[in-house]
Amino acid sequence: MEKGGKPASSGPPGFNPADFPDGGREAWLVVFGGFLALFCSFGLVNCVGVFVEYYVNGPLAGYSSSAVSWITSLQVFVVTGSNAFAGRIFDNYGPRYLLIFGTLVYAFGLMTVSLSTEYYQFILAQGVVSGVGASAVFNCGTNSVLSWFPRYRAYALGIMVSGSSFGGIVLPIMMTKLIPGVGFPWTMRVLGFMVLVLCGISFLTIKSRLPPRPKPFRVQDYLTPFLEVRYSIVVAASFFVFWGFLPFSYLTLQAQHQGIDATLVPYILPILTACSIPGRIIPGFLGDKLGRFNMMILITGLSGVITLALWIPGQLTAATLVYGAVYGFASGGYISLLPAVISQISRIRQIGTRNGMSMLVGSLGGLTGSPIGGAIVAAQGGGGYLGLQLFCGLSLTVGMALFFAARTVQIGVKVVKI
Repeated sequence: MEKGGKPASSGPPGFNPADFPDGGREAWLVVFGGFLALFCSFGLVNCVGVFVEYYVNGPLAGYSSSAVSWITSLQVFVVTGSNAFAGRIFDNYGPRYLLIFGTLVYAFGLMTVSLSTEYYQFILAQGVVSGVGASAVFNCGTNSVLSWFPRYRAYALGIMVSGSSFGGIVLPIMMTKLIPGVGFPWTMRVLGFMVLVLCGISFLTIKSRLPPRPKPFRVQDYLTPFLEVRYSIVVAASFFVFWGFLPFSYLTLQAQHQGIDATLVPYILPILTACSIPGRIIPGFLGDKLGRFNMMILITGLSGVITLALWIPGQLTAATLVYGAVYGFASGGYISLLPAVISQISRIRQIGTRNGMSMLVGSLGGLTGSPIGGAIVAAQGGGGYLGLQLFCGLSLTVGMALFFAARTVQIGVKVVKI
């Protein structure tokens, strides 16, 4: 529908910009269902800090923080990377069956985590099984919304993706309260039942506006997009941004090392994710008005600058909390804008596959970034986070530069909406 950032003037029925409702009861019900799907899926991904802290101080106390972080980084990798395959299924068959599969597998994976005691069991249950299920749930919500909104696409995506931020507020607090009271196993079972209920509601509201159109599997469908320079640069940018997605995993541990009041530490991650709620919505709204690429460059640049300028020199509690708030806002904008940026340079029938491939490459950054960060901390004797902070800030800055390069490839350095 949109090639080079400009809406196509004609096309088959249902594909013209005029055919997109851009609102109405059905469209906003899809957004609501996607909100619940993201609350369950990426909302729990935002709890990686809680999991790492519990594992390091609990059942996996004999493992280093770098080794433990492989569990959550593998989960992030599978949730995001599996979109390459889930997106293809979405393009061919729509969201219904994919959402049923994702809900059941995700709930089963969480229930299995409740029974795990060994490192490899957590890897398989949380990293692989629940990751695959969460990926299918996440994919259904995101790609379905794209087919209902053209002009207000980034805004609608921002509202939907804010569900992950609400999950990132509610779920860490819920887990920190439940674990001492009922234990970790029952906490995970509660999460599993919650997924069944909320994703059941999503099943009733999420649907694609376009009818399914099955196509035979072809490897070139995954490779052809990379022949476009602008697409390849955007995908490379997503890798570096995910590579620097470290504060969600390490800000809590760094705050403990810094000596922040122990009563405040459990609330750092909820503060970070709370600020990502307006970060999901406001950049999306402004992106529709001022240009999605323009806003993506701004928020990724803000992430890198604030990391280098505040997280590194900040030694006071206030500095750490302010950094978490600003980074949460900026990272929220990135998550909501990436699908909108990809859809702006893609045809509507290819959105699932092209979004999926961008998420797959980005997930490689998510998979390796956290363990690399942990290894850097270990190389400094476990007593300093400067190397990790530099790695994070520079990765985000490179991501911003690549988004600017993708914009330049399309229109040069003109100050225009794109």
